[in-house]
Amino acid sequence: MNKEEQVIMSLRELFNKMAWLNKPKMEDSLKGYKSSEVHYIECIGRNVDSNVTKLAESLYMTRGAISKIAKKLIEKGIIESYQKPDNKKEIYFRLTEQGQKIYNVHEELHKKFQERDKVVFEQITDEQFDSMLSFVEKYIKHLDEEIKKQGIDKSE
Repeated sequence: MNKEEQVIMSLRELFNKMAWLNKPKMEDSLKGYKSSEVHYIECIGRNVDSNVTKLAESLYMTRGAISKIAKKLIEKGIIESYQKPDNKKEIYFRLTEQGQKIYNVHEELHKKFQERDKVVFEQITDEQFDSMLSFVEKYIKHLDEEIKKQGIDKSE
């Protein structure tokens, strides 16, 4: 296995282990909510004036899938839709009080996971962080160019 393959395999293993380790606490604290719904809530909580297109692009889902989740979350009282007075065409979403509570629980869990893993990050130098971030940014840029080249619309 060459170094490229090692990096990809290691990243996959890293993310799988994080998900495996975090899953029980996530499921226990966020009972009744699917992971896609929680990511949706997180995205709306972090981005003002979220609409279907922005959410589809951020979550790499189709607009149809986003609309379907939005409908469910509106019915559950987690999010609400609204329009701006100057733009009656576009529909935006925001968290309700109940949605904000879920968002806060999710954020707290992430802080706990970050605290748990701090021991690793304390050993990393600024130069190592810069190197890792540079690699990730280059790889993301490359993948974005490939997506564009293939004519894949992230929000279809």
